[in-house]
Amino acid sequence: MGIRPAVMLVAVLASTFALPLSLTGASVALPEIGRDLDADLAGVQWVVNGYNATFASCMLAAGALADLFGRRRLYATGVAVFAGAGLLAAGTDDILLLNLLRALAGVGAAAAATSAGALLAATFRGGARARAFSVFGMAIGAGLAFGPSIAGVLIDVLGWRAVFAVPALAGVAVLLLVPWLPESRQPYAGRIDWGGTVTFTAALLLLIFGFVQGPEYGWDDPRIVAAFAATVAFFVAFVRVERSHPEPMFDLTLLANPRFVGICLAAATTVAVLVPLLVYLPSYLTTVIGLTPSAAGATLILLTAPTVVLPLIAGALTRWVSASTVIVVAVVAVALGAAWATVIAPTSGLADLAGPLLAIGLGIGLSIGLLDALAIGSVPPHRAATGAAVINTARLAGETVAIAVVGAVLASTTAGRLADPGFTSGLRTVLWAMAGAAALAALTVAVLVRRSSRRSVTVAG
Repeated sequence: MGIRPAVMLVAVLASTFALPLSLTGASVALPEIGRDLDADLAGVQWVVNGYNATFASCMLAAGALADLFGRRRLYATGVAVFAGAGLLAAGTDDILLLNLLRALAGVGAAAAATSAGALLAATFRGGARARAFSVFGMAIGAGLAFGPSIAGVLIDVLGWRAVFAVPALAGVAVLLLVPWLPESRQPYAGRIDWGGTVTFTAALLLLIFGFVQGPEYGWDDPRIVAAFAATVAFFVAFVRVERSHPEPMFDLTLLANPRFVGICLAAATTVAVLVPLLVYLPSYLTTVIGLTPSAAGATLILLTAPTVVLPLIAGALTRWVSASTVIVVAVVAVALGAAWATVIAPTSGLADLAGPLLAIGLGIGLSIGLLDALAIGSVPPHRAATGAAVINTARLAGETVAIAVVGAVLASTTAGRLADPGFTSGLRTVLWAMAGAAALAALTVAVLVRRSSRRSVTVAG
C-alpha cells in the first residue's frame, strides 16, 4: 500500500471513529446537560435527535455532491463543518443554540461519512477493499464501543462540554491530512436533486418533531397532528420527485432488488435497537441504578465491545458461510438480546446485564462493515458515494426514528423525568417491541435474500 492510500485510510478511520463518539458521548452527557442548561427532556433529546436527523437526511444529498464535485473535497468540507460546530457547541450556554449547532454538526458528519466510504471504494480493489471495509467497520465499532466509557471519564473529569470538544479536535487533526488524500469523482457531470433533498429532509425532521414534542404538547395537539400529516405529504412528494428526476439521489429502482432491500432493512434494524439503548440506557444506569457517568459508560462496553473485533471475524466467516446468512444470524442475535434485556431492574448489576448486552453487541459486530461492503458492491463504481449514502440513510433514518419513538414512550411513562416510577416499565416495553421488530425483520431479510438467490439462479440458467 502506497503512502497516499495509507494516509487516506488513517484519515478515514480517525473521522469514522469521531462521528459515533460524538453521538454516544452526547447520550451519556444528557442528564448533565439538562441540569447545567436548565433544559427539559424534549430540549435535551434534540441534542441527540438534531445531530442524527440532519445526519440521516443529508446523506443522500451528500452522496450525490461527492460524486459530482469530488469525494476528497466534500470529505474535507464535512469534517471542517463537524469540527467547527463541535467546538462552538462546547462553549455554548444556551440549549437552543446547542441544538442548532448539533444539527449543523450532523450535516458535516453526513458529508464526511458518505465521502469516506466512497474514498475507500475508489482507492482499494479486491481483497484489499474487503480488508479496508473490515477495518472501517472496526472504526465504527470502536467509536460506539469506547464512546460511552470515554464520554463518562471526560464528564467526570472535565464536564459535559468535553464530549463535543474532543471529537471536534479529532476532526481538526484529520483536516491536516487532507492534502495527501487521493481525489475521485463521478466521471460525468450531473444535476443535484434539490427537490428530493428538500422533501426528504422536511419529511424526516417533521416526523422526529412529532415524536419528540408529542408527549409534551399532547398527541392530539394541532401542531403534532399537522407535523405527522405534513410528514406523509412530504414523503409522497419525495417519491414523486425521485420518479420524475433524470438523476435522482435515491434510485427507486434499487427497491426492485430484493437483496439490496434486505441489506438496508438489516442495517436499519440493528441500529434501531443499538442506538436508542446507547442514548437512554446511560440515563437509566445513572438515575435509577445510581452509577456514576464513568461507571455507566464502562457498563455499556458490554453492549459495544463486540463491534470492535467481530467485523474482522465476519469477513473471515464469509469464506465458509454466505454473507447473507451471516447478516440474518446477526439480526436474530439482536432480537434475542433485546428480549433477554427485559430482565433489567433497579437492582440490576453487571452480571444481570452482561448476557443480553453482549448478545446485542454480537449481532451488531457481525453486521457492521459487511453490510456496507455488500451495499456499495451492488452499485456501479461511478455511483459508489450514492450507494454508500443509501445504506447509511437507511441506517441513520432507522436509528433516528427509533430514538424519537423510544424517547416518546419513555417520556410518557415517566412524565418527562426519565426516572422511576415509570422508567423501568417503559424501558421493558421498549425492549419487547425492539425484540419483536428485529425478529420480524430477520424473517423478512431471510425471505428477500432467498428470493434474490432464486432470481440469480434463474437468470444464470
